[in-house]
Amino acid sequence: MRLTNVAHLRLPFGRLLGYDVTLSRPGRELPISFDQRRHLRDGDRPGSWMALSFRLREPLPRDLLATAWLAVIERHGTLRSVFIPGADGEPRLHEVEVRPGAWVEHTIAPGQAVNDAVRDVLDRHCAPFDRPSHRLCVLETAAGPTIVIGADHAHVDMWSMLVIARDFLAALEAARSGTVAELPEAAAFAEHTLVLRGHDAAPPEVRQRWAEVIDGSGGVMPRFPLPLGSGGAQPERVEVRDVFDVADSDAFAERARGFGVSTLSLAVSAMTTATRDLAALPLRAVFPVHSRFDDTWYASVGWFITNSVLESADPDPAACAAAVREAVRLGSWPLEEVLEPWGGMPEAPGMFAISWLDLRRLPVRIDATSLEAQYVGATIRTDGVMLWFILDESGLHLRCRYPDTREAREHVGSWLDELVRLLQSAAHAERGTTAGP
Repeated sequence: MRLTNVAHLRLPFGRLLGYDVTLSRPGRELPISFDQRRHLRDGDRPGSWMALSFRLREPLPRDLLATAWLAVIERHGTLRSVFIPGADGEPRLHEVEVRPGAWVEHTIAPGQAVNDAVRDVLDRHCAPFDRPSHRLCVLETAAGPTIVIGADHAHVDMWSMLVIARDFLAALEAARSGTVAELPEAAAFAEHTLVLRGHDAAPPEVRQRWAEVIDGSGGVMPRFPLPLGSGGAQPERVEVRDVFDVADSDAFAERARGFGVSTLSLAVSAMTTATRDLAALPLRAVFPVHSRFDDTWYASVGWFITNSVLESADPDPAACAAAVREAVRLGSWPLEEVLEPWGGMPEAPGMFAISWLDLRRLPVRIDATSLEAQYVGATIRTDGVMLWFILDESGLHLRCRYPDTREAREHVGSWLDELVRLLQSAAHAERGTTAGP
């Protein structure tokens, strides 16, 4: 399944509608996680959301779509909660009851791209403090509807978007047959937040290792190793690069097995080499890891992603495998307590993050090919570099977001060129072919 940007999303032209649910007054207060609080610190702003789109193959009554969406909301507690700015400056999270509402048409202006119209709707309705901060959108065409579901990142991660799509499709199929979907309430993310608060404190060696990586990055979270230009946050540049088809993906995996490591570890080896050759520095990056530490949370929706740090100086695959294991361990402890010496996450311009998502290994699946399903990222301003690897049955592609400056185009572009060359060379070597020009 592709990870794309709303500006590049392939959408048909049709009537654009959104479903307005009805909310009760805020009820019971719920706990807020460290990462949610960090996200909310910047307040309402455009582009704080995540979305997923997919296409259905025949026209369907809107009431069936609404019924399916309400069933999803009923299953997942985080979709029945709202953030409220506190009088003391601290946000609050409260339960709400969600009831049926009404469809609203969003006008696509003359000359306006459909993508821009969808982006405007998600920017407006999926902001952190909107009530609710999620939205079901439908593009109606004669061939059938295209569904776009968005939610503020405080309530979802990429795994969660797959859960939402799967549950929506199950509820829709039940509604079409005149039955009620069997979607028992999933474990709520607020419960996970409470579990983490009761977690044991990180051992001294974990705190020490975090300190070493942050110190090696100049006292802040890891930054991209080459100049990105100055001037603060800039309009983003997004590149999507196809790295492997199925055959090359299989060859790369086989090469990794030959070294006794995972495909991720062999990819880290390539990134370590590219960083050493172009910047003469170790690879250091923020490394998101999921906190769904047992199957209690596999069917839940929430922000189950926390950050770790990855440091790799030796491109030997075994050394890179050890670096990956260390990053996973460093991310296995409550981040708020680990980062307390820095007063929270010590962010700085140029922060570099690497995300690896192997959709083949997730316990949640949809038929992404027939649905033409796509992950959708927002359009934002940025001063850092974010790299996503997406591995699925069709191969491997990567998406990279960076500030659109002359220096970033040159340096991030060169780093990506070298990284893709190294990855493809490893696959071609395994297949006994040459990498090409």
